[in-house]
Amino acid sequence: MSDWFASGRAVDLVLVFIAVEAVWLIARGWRWTSALLLLAPGVCMLLALRAALVGAGWEWVAAALSLSLPFHMADVARRSR
Repeated sequence: MSDWFASGRAVDLVLVFIAVEAVWLIARGWRWTSALLLLAPGVCMLLALRAALVGAGWEWVAAALSLSLPFHMADVARRSR
C-alpha cells in the first residue's frame, strides 16, 4: 500500500475524481470558468503533492503551489462580485 502512495497513484485517483466532479458541475449548469476557478487551486496543490511524492525537484513543487494562489484569488474575486 505504501508503494501505491509513494508512486503518486493515490493522487492520480483523486485527480480523476476531481475531473468527474468538474464534468458533473458543468452538466448541472455551472459555467466551465466557474468550475475551473473552484477546482484549480486544489488540483495545483495535488500536483505539488504528487511531485513531492515521486521525488521531483523542488522547482516543480514550488511551481505547482505558486499556481494555486492566482487561481484561488481569482475565485475569491469572482465570488465577491
